[in-house]
Amino acid sequence: MLKRINNEYLGQSDLGWLRSRFHFSFAEYYNPNNINFGRLRVINDDLVKAGKGFTLHPHMNMEIVSYVVDGQLTHTDSMGNEHTLTRGQVQYMSAGTGVYHSEMNYGDETLRFLQIWVVPDKNGYTPNYGDFRYNWDDRKNKWLHIVSSVDGDANVKLHQDFNIYVTELDEGKELEFKVEEGRQAYIVQIEGKSKINDIEMFMRDGMEVIEEDLKIEAVEKSHIMILEMNKE
Repeated sequence: MLKRINNEYLGQSDLGWLRSRFHFSFAEYYNPNNINFGRLRVINDDLVKAGKGFTLHPHMNMEIVSYVVDGQLTHTDSMGNEHTLTRGQVQYMSAGTGVYHSEMNYGDETLRFLQIWVVPDKNGYTPNYGDFRYNWDDRKNKWLHIVSSVDGDANVKLHQDFNIYVTELDEGKELEFKVEEGRQAYIVQIEGKSKINDIEMFMRDGMEVIEEDLKIEAVEKSHIMILEMNKE
């Protein structure tokens, strides 16, 4: 089963310093029929003006991944971490029993990043932070496995049966991806335009996939993310 989510129908917010597209219910966007997709609770596509950001605020019992598309993202938290990430790099925070953090744009350009929340396999983990500066070329015309479960082989690991893959496909290139029996996936067309099983995907579109093999063709250079998980 495939279901394209047109970016024009995503939840939207414009606070001046922050413009967001919400793939699932979040903040002032509430849709009781669009709360989550399995263990995937949040994908926010955020644009943050230079010098602005999310000041110190709390989280509990959520696995939080941030993926930088453009600009600079600076993370600080109550555990003493402070790191700045750029395009294609990933940060992870297991909020567990409780943590405060901020996400700021101290750069000169608009920051675009995807904020992803995944429900953990249980509550009460000790809070933890990590990040990884993946080489951009490692996703050129192939899948780069950037996030896995703690038993998986990605450098960033979540407390959940959950995987994230990214690619940048050159125009005319193709890739396949298998969503096995008992599995499902959510796709984000981060940049560019593609066809997935002959369904056109435009920048910021989403797609739900359940137990179906995928053939992805880049109509133009395409930056794509797949979030794969156990079917519920």
